[in-house]
Parts: sequence; structure tokens; C-alpha cells
Amino acid sequence: VQLVESGGGLVQPGGSLRLSCAASGFTFSSYAMKWYRQAPGKERELAAAISSGVAITKYVDSVKGRFTISRDNAKNTVYLQMNSLKPEDTAVYYCGAGPWRLDPTYWGQGTQVTVSS
Repeated sequence: VQLVESGGGLVQPGGSLRLSCAASGFTFSSYAMKWYRQAPGKERELAAAISSGVAITKYVDSVKGRFTISRDNAKNTVYLQMNSLKPEDTAVYYCGAGPWRLDPTYWGQGTQVTVSS
């Protein structure tokens, strides 16, 4: 099983980034996919999630209206479009795969997002 994140980097406040997470080794379409983030000195938090099947989405309040999670089951990939980025969005972003209501079964290695002028 592999989850490989990409798309992180340094961006100015107000800018945008699109994270991708390519999955392999399991039945991607059957798993809920989630993006977590962990800022320095803080606990990991769930930023966004998308279910399998009808693709229900949910977001932490701090990113609602700015981040959009989506998935392409044909490409075994989940995305996180991040707009209007703020310095407080700076974190390592991890993707996870697993049940909708539980912690992920599988984790990626993380990608750094830094929002700074």
C-alpha cells in the first residue's frame, strides 16, 4: 500500500496550492479519503474528508470556503485545492485512507505547506 502526496511548497498569503495524493495497493474507491495537517507544536487535525460512494465532504471550520477536497477514482487520486491561503495554514499535510468514522488505516508521508511573505 502506498499513499504519495505532492504539490506542497512555499506560497505567499492569499495564494493557492493544489495537493495531490496518489494511492496504490488497495481498492481506492471503497475508502474514505482524508487530509490531515500538523502545524509545528500542535496536534494533527483533520482538515478535510471525502467519503467513498456518493462523495460526501466535510471540512474543519477554519478552512471552509477556502479548501476543496475531491477525488478521481479512475486515477486513484485525491486532491486538496487550497485557496486564499493564510500563514496559519502552514503545516505538514498528510493524506489518509480508511473508514469514514475512524482514523485512517493507511497514511502518506506528508508534504510541507508554508504560507509566508
